[in-house]
Amino acid sequence: MSPNPSAFQYPLLIQLSLWVHVGAAVLTLLKPSLWQWTLGSLIVDHLVITAATLWPRSGWLGPNLLRLPDPQQRVAITIDDGPDPAVTPKVLDILDQHGVKASFFCVGEKVRRHPGLAREILARGHTLENHTTHHPHSFSVMGPNSISKEVVGTQEIIHNTTGFTPRYFRAPAGLRNAFLNRILFQNGLKQASWTRRGFDTVETNPDKVLARLTHKLAAGDILLLHDGNAAGRTPIILEVLPRLLERIAQKGLRASALP
Repeated sequence: MSPNPSAFQYPLLIQLSLWVHVGAAVLTLLKPSLWQWTLGSLIVDHLVITAATLWPRSGWLGPNLLRLPDPQQRVAITIDDGPDPAVTPKVLDILDQHGVKASFFCVGEKVRRHPGLAREILARGHTLENHTTHHPHSFSVMGPNSISKEVVGTQEIIHNTTGFTPRYFRAPAGLRNAFLNRILFQNGLKQASWTRRGFDTVETNPDKVLARLTHKLAAGDILLLHDGNAAGRTPIILEVLPRLLERIAQKGLRASALP
């Protein structure tokens, strides 16, 4: 069933931004001499919107899952940027050895290139989620049509390849913009960020990555790793993931996929 368009509501920040623009237009017509105040209000408005796009864990641009809503002593393992035939099978083996399920935020074009690997992720009990079609670094400044193509394209690729329909979306680097929330709503997707990440695409020291992921580790945390674009000669996730799962168990917690 498609979402009811009338049920969608723009976030408060976007509503305020629209009123700022309306007010600026009216003030310009009625009081042209106050153009400096009008321009200043628009600059401040755009700076606030820009700050929201650059803050991956912000809820200003719409609902954003940062923690599990009903943790029950669980933490979520999420893995981005795959699937990668050189890394993902080894990640799957590690997860199997620990009896853990995870959510893989996959890039659509990589699913298209490696359909068997995408189906294997599902066959092993994990989930596939939406991480755009091409993982564009300019995603946060793209227009609504381009964003829609990235989101809808990946939904179609994953569903046509595996029969599974993603329920969650994560933007490249977590950077969003004002157009994204409505597009996610129209496609029945929820924005999911993270509680903490290890920066394993740039950090090659597994101890530092592990420390970032386990600092104040608690039930409900959503943890972020990468099976694509992982740093190091040996992809850092292969060194960190076993230790992370052991640390989670030692704390009396259970690792799982997103609900």
